[in-house]
Amino acid sequence: MPPEDIPQIKPPSVLDPPQIKLAPEPVLSSNELHLGAVEADLPVLAKKRRFKLPNFKIKLKNKKVLLRVGLVLGVLLVLVAILVIVPVLSLVGSGRALATGADKLKASVDSKDITVVKSSLQDFQAKFQDFDSKYKRLSWAGALPFVGVYYKDGIAGLTAGKSALEAGWIVTETIEPYADIIGFGGPGGELGDSANDRIDFLIQTIGSILPRADELVVKARAANEELAKIDPNRYPEEFRGIEVRAKLAKYLELAQEATNFIANSKPLLESAPYLLGTDAPRTYLLIFQNDKELRPTGGFLTAYSIVQVSNGKIQPVSSNDIYNLDNKYTPTIEAPEVIRKYLEGPYLISDNLRLRDMNWSPDFKEAMEMFLPEAEKAGIADIDGVIAVDTQVVVNILNAIGTVDVPGYGQYSTNHDERCACPQVIYELESFADVEGPIVWSENEPGKIVFAPPNYLNRKEIVGPLMNSILSNALGQPKEKLPLLFEAGWKSLIEKHVLLYMYDAKAQEGAEAFGVAGQLSEFDADYVHIVDANLGGRKSNLYVTQEVHHEIEIDGEGNIVKTLDVTYQNPEKYDGWLNSVLPNWTRIYLPKGSEILDQVGFEDPGEVYEEFGKTVVSGGFELRPEGVKKVTIKYKLPFKAKDKYELMIQKQAGTDAPLHTITVGKKSEEFYLRSDRTLRIAL
Repeated sequence: MPPEDIPQIKPPSVLDPPQIKLAPEPVLSSNELHLGAVEADLPVLAKKRRFKLPNFKIKLKNKKVLLRVGLVLGVLLVLVAILVIVPVLSLVGSGRALATGADKLKASVDSKDITVVKSSLQDFQAKFQDFDSKYKRLSWAGALPFVGVYYKDGIAGLTAGKSALEAGWIVTETIEPYADIIGFGGPGGELGDSANDRIDFLIQTIGSILPRADELVVKARAANEELAKIDPNRYPEEFRGIEVRAKLAKYLELAQEATNFIANSKPLLESAPYLLGTDAPRTYLLIFQNDKELRPTGGFLTAYSIVQVSNGKIQPVSSNDIYNLDNKYTPTIEAPEVIRKYLEGPYLISDNLRLRDMNWSPDFKEAMEMFLPEAEKAGIADIDGVIAVDTQVVVNILNAIGTVDVPGYGQYSTNHDERCACPQVIYELESFADVEGPIVWSENEPGKIVFAPPNYLNRKEIVGPLMNSILSNALGQPKEKLPLLFEAGWKSLIEKHVLLYMYDAKAQEGAEAFGVAGQLSEFDADYVHIVDANLGGRKSNLYVTQEVHHEIEIDGEGNIVKTLDVTYQNPEKYDGWLNSVLPNWTRIYLPKGSEILDQVGFEDPGEVYEEFGKTVVSGGFELRPEGVKKVTIKYKLPFKAKDKYELMIQKQAGTDAPLHTITVGKKSEEFYLRSDRTLRIAL
């Protein structure tokens, strides 16, 4: 075929695209926009547009399946609402009501009206039961990963709450007959109008308290066992600006302390009939420790009295000055080197220990086990035990009953006295106690005194009359004053202004369990006990304050290095009588095996040794009036920290309330140490 006969095909140009005529697009009315209309018009549209549409018709055949899926989802939503949303919302409402009930219960306790307390407790119990019931509707959450452990914590808390509520009812029912004695309004008008009548009632009925104490211990321990299942470290440090982990750990710590307190109270309650002389009269040696001249067990042994206790009533038999007792004693036990070095005086004549210095051990039991056999040689015999008190006990009681008259000696009160910037009774007692040296009797003329320090007669005689006046005034107070007297006695015990040592083993066990025996405690974590002794500084402890800072550093392996700063300050001026230069000897008891890395501040560094299962750092310094002294001990603890840091601080008897600050990383806690305290800080 000739070339001219071959058809010529012109390639399409991009500039001349093919012209495709489309039919006018159909306009659908609104009533045609339903599924059926679209489905009917699909083939026509596809043909007119000359392209293939997806086969919607095939997929739409599955609309029954979609409907079923939708139905299932709807059912699931309903189930979620029934099982989750509604119960949670209901629980939140119940929780708010429970919180309101808790606030109301606390307010009722603060009101000190036993009738209101019982009503509020009943209301709170009803709200608690409602919350408990609604919480358990979420029981399925216990099987879920991650969430389940928190649900179980809630169950543990609620179980503990039930035991705590039962314990609350036991306490309420037990104290109701004694409500007005402890400061709660309630029954008791028929018991009489004086404090003496109420004390008689308490003594007669104390036996009925013991069975309830057993029940209370069981409930408290059951609650604490449940709470022990909760690990604070599972919870965030804070949530929406609210501290969570530390607060939870604190609540658990308080629950543990409350349980221990209840359990430790029981042995003392069991010993109460013996101590109070309800089965037979008891004879005690009452020792007065001058806490303004601080010594290891609470103060210088300044005076003593023999007292009889029968059915809770105390009757002084005789009283005397410790120097007079020492005058009848021939020293036989060698004095510690520190006492001989600092006190000099009588120790320049003999190295042997005087009775008045025999409370050198910080453990009151050990001190008394040395003192009593020697005191017996000087005439102290046929006693059942020792009760040691300091001047703060007198202040506490006078705060409750007001001014007392002591025939022949004047009036005593806690009114501020400018002469000492202290309560008036303290000024007078220190004035009587201001005796330097013993009474010297003539060898040739029996009964004749060769030398006697000023006020020696008053010092000797003031103890008995003052005690008689305080006791008679206290027992004669109207019933309205009894709560204040109860508080004064309780505060004196808890804050270590009263110490007990009993020959009876069971009574001693009760005193030790309750923490009023002045013993050093065992503890399996960090431990601090600071013991100071005034060795010739007049009555400077009337003014000296103490602040303690614990700085704890824990590395990635759990090793603990601690810096302990103890700062002493005397803000008052020198007066040569009460306030003078204080030669202080300090012993700091730490966990056994602590490695001492550094120590600064002791002008007279002592030994580092072991005693009572502790490592002891010792040393001396002088604190001048208007002066400041700081002692720093840096040491490594003999164990590692895991998930928490634990510390027990024991308070020295006779001290007021030293300020302690604990710092662990970014966490810090500050408090006044009024009694022994245990802290647990989550890491």
